[in-house]
Amino acid sequence: MTHYHGCVWIDHREAKIFGIALEAADEKVVHDHHAPHHIHRHADHVGQGKAPPDHKFFDEIAEALKPYKALLIVGPGTARTEFAGYLTEKYPLIAKRIWAIEPMDHPTEPQLVASARKHFKAEDRMHPSTAHVPTGSA
Repeated sequence: MTHYHGCVWIDHREAKIFGIALEAADEKVVHDHHAPHHIHRHADHVGQGKAPPDHKFFDEIAEALKPYKALLIVGPGTARTEFAGYLTEKYPLIAKRIWAIEPMDHPTEPQLVASARKHFKAEDRMHPSTAHVPTGSA
């Protein structure tokens, strides 16, 4: 099913991508197979103790987001902003479709879909010129 709105929940290990419609939602999960399970910081070690983002992981997510005309990026930590920055740098046409980037911990799938629907409904009212008109409607 083709959806106009897309929502991606992302952390440093996986991304859950949802195509959002009024009555239905599709889900695709993308895993970062190279993500470290746990990184320990050492007192005598320079750096923040975290691995850099995996660009192959981000590329796979970007490919999955191409069909959507409006995007919401959510998630815990810094992965959502790192991913949005990567889109701006490497996929500017997709980045232009980002309507919001918001923090969100670990919701259930129904909670995430409901939150995304609420967000897109409010945004569609605020930006009627960019709102999707369903096929077959005037």
